[in-house]
This record gives sequence, structure tokens and C-alpha cells, in this order.
Amino acid sequence: MTTAETTEKPAPMKLSWWVSGDTNAFFGLGFNTLVNVLVLSGLCLGVINIPGADVFGVILPALGVQLLIGNVYYTYLARRLARKEGRTDVCAMPYGPSVPHMFIVVFVIMLPIYLTTKDPLVAWAAGLAWSLIIGVIVLLGAFVGPYIRKYTPQAAMLGTLAGISIAFISMRPAAQMFTALWIALPVMVIILIGFFTDLKLPGNIPVGLAALLVGTAIGWVGGYMSGDAVADAAANVSVNLPWFDFARLGHGLADVAPLLATAIPLGIYNFTEGMTNVESAAVAGDEYNLRSILIADGAGAVVGAALGCPFPPAVYIGHPGWKAAGGRTTYSLASGVVIALMCFLGLFSLLGALLPLPAIVPILLYIGLLIGAQAFQETPKRHAIAVVMAIIPNIASWATGLMNNALAAAGTTASQVGEDALSNAGLVFHGTALLGGGAILAGLVLGSITAFIVDKNFFAAAAYSAIGAVLGFIGLIHAEAVGWNVGGQIALGYLFAAVVLAIFGLVMRGRGDSGGVREDQPVAADLVGAEPGEGVPVAREPEPARADSVQEIPGRPATA
Repeated sequence: MTTAETTEKPAPMKLSWWVSGDTNAFFGLGFNTLVNVLVLSGLCLGVINIPGADVFGVILPALGVQLLIGNVYYTYLARRLARKEGRTDVCAMPYGPSVPHMFIVVFVIMLPIYLTTKDPLVAWAAGLAWSLIIGVIVLLGAFVGPYIRKYTPQAAMLGTLAGISIAFISMRPAAQMFTALWIALPVMVIILIGFFTDLKLPGNIPVGLAALLVGTAIGWVGGYMSGDAVADAAANVSVNLPWFDFARLGHGLADVAPLLATAIPLGIYNFTEGMTNVESAAVAGDEYNLRSILIADGAGAVVGAALGCPFPPAVYIGHPGWKAAGGRTTYSLASGVVIALMCFLGLFSLLGALLPLPAIVPILLYIGLLIGAQAFQETPKRHAIAVVMAIIPNIASWATGLMNNALAAAGTTASQVGEDALSNAGLVFHGTALLGGGAILAGLVLGSITAFIVDKNFFAAAAYSAIGAVLGFIGLIHAEAVGWNVGGQIALGYLFAAVVLAIFGLVMRGRGDSGGVREDQPVAADLVGAEPGEGVPVAREPEPARADSVQEIPGRPATA
């Protein structure tokens, strides 16, 4: 008998499907996803007026499929990694609906279309097309992501998201809070204490759960809620399974050009954020393949859009926290399966009747606050002005929407009132509308130009100005429509700025001045000669908080 025949093969590693730490991580991630689904359901019903039968019978079941796609695949990746490295402490990546994107698709994409057409189904179709584009961009980002990051300053990326968070995420919930502050403010206080201090609640109860329970109790005891609504919702509980509806998606794709102005930068943000989260997991000891993570992320958005869900999913930040809490390979899968079953069984209508809106909106305001603060916390101090510059177009877009909505409620329009009358009332309507056109792309361009000027990288700033000229010429930024030569004066403004910046760059080069920042300041990555992945953002410590996550506190996992 040969040596090879007598040598015993090592027994395969025994990898448990569930450990005690998975329970802690499951409840944390699962409850957070539950709240997110309740919020997006409310947005569809209360803002876009999509019929409840479509929200609970089509959109949520499609979302359930998204959750299964990502969480099943991420569990497979985690178990494969565990066996490959012979470890039992591998933690799966968390996954769920992206909170920033769900507000953006509602307030920036679907709401303007609904207000124009008065047809929620047309707005819904546009949201599906937008989500599909996001998914395709994320899939492409799996291959080109490092090269895109090379050319985008962190201040511009985070600044335009801060603008969205301030205008479109924070303002509405803040106003809604004051319609029932006796319910909302105690909830907000609990959230601020739990997420921004090192204090732990009794019994280590999750902060979001405690806040929601307190607000719900106050709402029911105070007579804010109605038992009849609960009975009606319970009667409507039914099983709904998703199915592809390419016709609805095709209607949304028929007018795709205006959607690109927000889908392109948000898709770039999505896969850039995914890359950061994969790096965060690697620091915690779990080295995942970036391409595999992003492919599942993008595929979830594409499949969900075809099934009827306008809300793209995302890989969440918080892997190190869930791993520290004992989460391993299955907690995320369990969370996804439970939430998916609730979507298929139509239980979210019942939950919506049980939970008062003023108890939920403070959680949304907290998310908006976190995104806004992140832009200033995670960028160099000298780039604060670039962050503010990136914020401004989004505020202008929000203000334009308010003015248009107010005029529509009065039965008129800005063109009917006239620019002179609006100016006499102290409004710069036309300029505000142009400033806010394509706000996300505009914020990225203006923020990038400003950041590079601060760093005296004038050629890079000139390049972004030239890009702004092209985008303005075809109406993707600073315009009310997309087309050929719709923004001639806008394009000239950016083009002349590019010439001025190029002249400054040439003068500095002639003087032998290489530019850069003062020696006592951290230096942003120079675009010239940088390798893929070496451009701004550079810093990885501290790890930037995910836009739809809560702040990590030592000893407690972050929720996403």
C-alpha cells in the first residue's frame, strides 16, 4: 500500500449555521431593516400616493426578492471564505434597502413627476427606471470603480449628499415632528442619547427599538392612533408573490434622459461606498472580493426594478460592529429571510397602522443629521468650503420645488405670475431653478472645482470646469430640461472659468510652483500620476460612517 493511500485526508471543517452571537446581530440588523421598510412604505403611500394594493402587493414583495438575493449570496461568500481560510469567526456583510437612495428616488425623482402629471403610476415607473440605472452603474462600478474614485474629491461626493440630507431628508421629517411634538421629541431625545453618547439603555435594548416603543406608547395612550385603522389593515393582510412587469419598467425608460443627472452620481456613490465597506470588513479580518460584493449589490437593484421596486439596495456599513457582537455567517441571511416573508405576507400594512408616524420621523431626521455631519467630519478642514459649495445646488433644488408647489396650490405657475412679480416679492426664481437643476451632478462639479482650487491644483479644477461646460450645454446640470444647447450661457460660464483656472496653472508652472497646500495641512491626493484607488478620498481612518447607518459606538454594533 502506497504512502498516498495510507495518508488520511483532513476532515472538512465543521462550520455551524448559527451561533449565539448571530441572535444579537440578527435582531439589530433585522429591526433596522424593518424600520427602513416601514419608512419607504409610508413614502410611497403618503408622498407619491401610490395605491396601497400596489405598495403592499408589488413593491414590497419585489423588495423582499432583493433582500434574498443579497443576503443569500453574502452568506454564501462568508461561508466560502470561512472554509477557505479555516476560520469560524468570519462575519457576513450586512445588506438592505439604501436609505439615502429611497429618499432621493421619492423626493427628487418620483415626487416632481407626480406633481406634474398627477399620476402616481407614471412617477412609480420613472422610479423603476432610475433604480435600474443605479443597478447597472453599480455593476459597471465593479470593474471601473477605482478609476472613478481617482478623479472625485471626497468633499464633493459627501458634500452633495449632505445637501440632499439637509434639504430632502431632514426638513420634511423635522416639520412633521412639530405637528405632534409631544410624541416626536421624546423619541428624538432617546435617539440622540443612544447614538451620540456612550450611555447604554437598560437591558442593552437597541436604541431604535426603545425609541419606537416609547413613541408608540405615547401615541396610543394619548389617542393619536385609531383601533379602526388597525382592524382595516388586518383585514387586508394577504399573500403577494412578485412577478416581472417589463411593461411598467419600459414606460419609465421611455424618458430616461432627465433621470441620468441623479442616477449617474448616485450610482457612483453607491459602488464607492461599497468599496469602503469592503475595506472596513478587511480591516476587521474578513477579506471579501470587491467585485463579488458589488455584483450582488447591482443585481439586486436590476432585478428589483424589473419586479416593481424603485428602491435600490446596498451593502451596509457596520460589518465590524456585527462581528464584534458575535455575528457570523447567517445573521444577515436570517434578517433578510424574515423581512422578505413579512413583505410577501403583507404584514407591513398592519405594522404601519400600529406605529404612529411621529414616532418614526425622528429616526429619519437622525439619518439626515448623520449624513450632513459626515461631510464635515470625514473631510479635511480646509475642504469645508467645498462641502458647502456642493450643498448649495441641492438646497436650491429643494427651494425651487417648494416655490413651484406653493404656486401650484394657488392654481398658478411661475410663468403665469411672471419673473418681475416674483422678483418684487424677493424671489430669484429663475436663478434658483437653474442653480438647482441637476443638483447632484452640479454639486459634484462645483464641489470638486472648489476643493481643487483650495489645494491649488488648478489643472484638475479646470478639467472639472470643462466637464461642467459640457454637462451644462446639454442640460444635465443647471437646466430645466435635457437637450442640445439648452444651457448655452451656463456652458460659457464654466468654459471661461476653465480658461482662467488653466492660466493660473500655467503661471504657477512657469514659476516652478507645484501647487499643493501648506505643510501643516493634510495633503489631498494629486490627480496627476495617481494610481487607481489612490485619488481622493485618501483617508481610511477613521472609517467614514455610511450614509444610511448609525454612528458606531465602542462596544455596540452600528445599524445600517
